[in-house]
Amino acid sequence: MAEASALPTGFGELEVLAVGMVLLVEALSGLSLNTLTIFSFCKTPELRTPCHLLVLSLALADSGISLNALIAATSSLLRRWPYGSDGCQAHGFQGFVTALASICSSAAIAWGRYHHYCTRSQLAWNSAISLVLFVWLSSTFWAALPLLGWGHYDYEPLGTCCTLDYSKGDRNFTSFLFTMSFFNFAMPLFITITSYSLMEQKLGKSGHLQVPALIAKMVPTINAINYALGNEMVCRGIWQCLSPQKSEKDRAK
Repeated sequence: MAEASALPTGFGELEVLAVGMVLLVEALSGLSLNTLTIFSFCKTPELRTPCHLLVLSLALADSGISLNALIAATSSLLRRWPYGSDGCQAHGFQGFVTALASICSSAAIAWGRYHHYCTRSQLAWNSAISLVLFVWLSSTFWAALPLLGWGHYDYEPLGTCCTLDYSKGDRNFTSFLFTMSFFNFAMPLFITITSYSLMEQKLGKSGHLQVPALIAKMVPTINAINYALGNEMVCRGIWQCLSPQKSEKDRAK
C-alpha cells in the first residue's frame, strides 16, 4: 500500500481544504442527528419496540459512517493521512462495516414496514434482534475479507482517507467486488424495492429511494431525516429528551 503524500498529486491545497470542510459539515450533521435518534431511543420507553430497534441499528451504522467521515475531514484539513498504514486499514474496515450495515439496515426497515402494514401483525422482538445481529455479523464478515486478502483497502485519490481500492482490476478484487455487490447491494435493493412495491399495491401508497466519497457520506444525514425525524413517534421522543421538565410533568399526569 502506497504511503499518502503531504499533498495529493493533481489536487491543489484549496481543493483538499474544500473537501475537508464538506466532509466536516456532513460528519457533524450526521453525528448530531443520529446521536439524537439513539439518545431518544434510550430515554423514551415508547420507542423501545422491535420496529424501532431496526431504526436504531440504522442510526448506529450511520453514526459510524459519520465518525469515519470526521476522521477523513480531519486528515483533509491536515492535508495528509497521519495514522499510517495500519490506521488506513482500520479506517477502511470501520467505514466498510458501517456502510454495509447501513444498507442492510435500510433493507431490514423496509421489510419490517412491509410486515407491519401488510400482515397487520407486530414484529416480534426475537425477529428484530435476529435481523439486527445478522446485519452486523454479515457486515463485519464482508468487511473483514479485504484484511484477509480477498479485496484490498487503500488510500482514496486525495490520500486523506481509506476505502476499498477500486483501482485494482485483477481477478482477486473483481471476484470480491462482484460477490460482495450481489449479497450487499443487489439483494438489499431487491428486498427494499419489493417490500415498498408490495406495500404500495396493498395500501395504495407510494414511497421512494443512491457512491463516490462525498455523496456516500451524506447518507447518514439523509437516513436520519427520512427514518428518524420523519417518524412522528421518534420526533416525539426527541422532543421529550430535549424538554426534560415537560416530560416529567407528562409522566406525573
